Amino acid sequence: MTGFRVGWISGAVYGIVLLAGLYYPLAGLGGGNPARLGGFVAGMAALAALDVAERRLDRAPAVFLVARLALFFAVAALDESGLSRALFVLVPFTAYLTFGRAAGLVLGALCLGLLVAGYVVWVPGWYRDATYLSDLLMFGMGLVLAVAMAEVATRERRATARIADLSAATERNRMARDIHDSLGHHLTAIAIQLEKASAFRERDPAAAEQALADARDSAQRALRDVRTSVGALRAGPVSLRTALTELAGPDDRVTVCIEGDERDLDQATVTTLHRAAQEAVTNARRHGRANEVTVSVTFDATGTRLVVRDDGLGFDPSANSTGFGLPGLRERVALVEGVCKVDSAPGAGTRVTVTIPARRAVVGS
Repeated sequence: MTGFRVGWISGAVYGIVLLAGLYYPLAGLGGGNPARLGGFVAGMAALAALDVAERRLDRAPAVFLVARLALFFAVAALDESGLSRALFVLVPFTAYLTFGRAAGLVLGALCLGLLVAGYVVWVPGWYRDATYLSDLLMFGMGLVLAVAMAEVATRERRATARIADLSAATERNRMARDIHDSLGHHLTAIAIQLEKASAFRERDPAAAEQALADARDSAQRALRDVRTSVGALRAGPVSLRTALTELAGPDDRVTVCIEGDERDLDQATVTTLHRAAQEAVTNARRHGRANEVTVSVTFDATGTRLVVRDDGLGFDPSANSTGFGLPGLRERVALVEGVCKVDSAPGAGTRVTVTIPARRAVVGS
């Protein structure tokens, strides 16, 4: 496990210990030895510098832990108040975050054992003195709280890592859907026009030339769509009306009808409805061989509804819909709390309906 910086926690403990160490001699509670006081202050400054060095170097955490432990002993020896032993609470906390639970618990027990050993050696009968017993109890509680805080921080760090992984996976899926729905749509149109040009090259050169022109237009629209998507990510969502108008383009087989006043839609909703229309239109052209496609959008108090109808060959949705991109379409719609319904039958055309509730359609709702 890589090192985890104590940050403001160690700084706060250092500040409290420094103030307590300065107050004790200044209030006349100790001998007031200037050299000892100066050494104590220098030790605390060295601890602060050690933390800064560790953050900048970001390596050899074991070396820094040992150096910090040595400075804790030095400062505790120079501190006349005896309150510097609170610094040792940071030892299991830092070890837990840096090396794991076992290291934190072992070092915590070691610190508690060293305190008891010190009392045994230098304070005869300490176990009958309520002051020392209270200090030992408080120090033990501090160690427990330090380990508990380290456990919470570790779990939070793991949860953050899991959330980051999930976010990355979601973003990869979104990008995959965008590539399929956007570029896939345009590439399909280009392929159809090129096939048409090849078929009519000998029989009808004018039709072949028109098909090539349509293919070039689809390629330009694909490039514009990519630029629009990048711009939307940078500057916010575009108008759904504009996106669907560009989707139809010069193709007289695609008709766009919009009813009602378009509200401010969030980017996810605009993208979802646009991609749903693209997918439905692409399916109508590629699989359904439709002569006419109608894209209708209705805005009302209940939300936004998109309906794409075609007069193509149709299919059986319950038999096999994986090749039509419908699972990905339903997944995209579900992410914005919407519902996607596909009605079709062989020889009866296809109707795709996407409904986004009003609570999702309005920005900030």
